[in-house]
Amino acid sequence: MHNILRWIILILLLVTIYQAFSKKEAIRKTSLWLLISAHIMFLIGLYQVIAGRYGITKGLPEGVELMKDSFYRFFWIEHPLSMIIAIILITISRRKAKNLNYKATSWLLVIALLFILAAVPWPFRNIVGRHWFPGMN
Repeated sequence: MHNILRWIILILLLVTIYQAFSKKEAIRKTSLWLLISAHIMFLIGLYQVIAGRYGITKGLPEGVELMKDSFYRFFWIEHPLSMIIAIILITISRRKAKNLNYKATSWLLVIALLFILAAVPWPFRNIVGRHWFPGMN
């Protein structure tokens, strides 16, 4: 679910950025759907960080130090922190979009997109990479 919702958020984010730069009033609805999707993704991700396959409740494997292991550092610190910042920016941009403040909305969303793109475990990333879609091997 977390992997598929990534694509929905990226599409909604790109559409909302386009609407902000084009100054379209439809941004009010699109930004709401983006906000809802981002917060649902946050809840799913929070569950995964806490109780997922590599979650914090499972603990670190024997002999692994968190900050020295790139896999656990990415999934326990870098990814969640970057995504929380992106969701905060999306939430602030929603307020700006409701007031049709296009300039502020567009730049907040572009910065959120950069945080998301930097923190997604893309297939080409060493050690932390994931497949494009679930079930792909």
